[in-house]
Amino acid sequence: MLSKLDVPKAPSIVSTARTALSKARTSPYCVRRVRQSTVAALGFFRKRIATSGAVDDILAAVEGSERGCCTSRSQKARINAALGVLEEAGDNTRPISKGLSATWKMVWTTEKETLFILQNAGLFRTQAGDVYQVIDTDALTLQNVITFPPDGAFCVQSNIELVDSQRVQFNFVSASLKLPRRVLQLPPYGKGWFDTVYMDNKIRVSKDSRGDTLIVTRDGPPRDVTA
Repeated sequence: MLSKLDVPKAPSIVSTARTALSKARTSPYCVRRVRQSTVAALGFFRKRIATSGAVDDILAAVEGSERGCCTSRSQKARINAALGVLEEAGDNTRPISKGLSATWKMVWTTEKETLFILQNAGLFRTQAGDVYQVIDTDALTLQNVITFPPDGAFCVQSNIELVDSQRVQFNFVSASLKLPRRVLQLPPYGKGWFDTVYMDNKIRVSKDSRGDTLIVTRDGPPRDVTA
């Protein structure tokens, strides 16, 4: 008769699992997957850090440029460098409708008509205030507004179509000049498109069909900024 010491013990489930896991960790396939995951994670965090730095840098670079009216060469170089980082970081696969609906406040642009109005508002005995772009992807509307405090505003209304993950097409449908005592209706004209090349919860960068660049900061949900 066998004694208790002579009876072989069956390996426990826990010890078996530990042995299998130990072998798997040292297998070439597992090591390769761990390395790939580590490299991907490091790349992700480096990209996030670079993107965050580019956002801060571009907002710092546009300060003092009067929204594009007086951009120096050094400012333009810093803006272009940061734009390159943000364009590379842009997520082209994210549905554009997510986050695009908002009241956006312009901080910099190369759009000549907007800059002309900002620079020459004094000819009309007024001063340009904030400039907004109000987008509502549910109503499919776009409103571009240049304010003239305290009560004036130049407004252009457009209908929009979400073409793909980046592109929005627009058609102007009305334009008006709001004065203290009356509103002048102006003939709308033009159509085009813009691509959102970068967007987060703070800023949005877009480039349009004429090659102009627009940098705006998020200023809450869509609202009537002329009220």
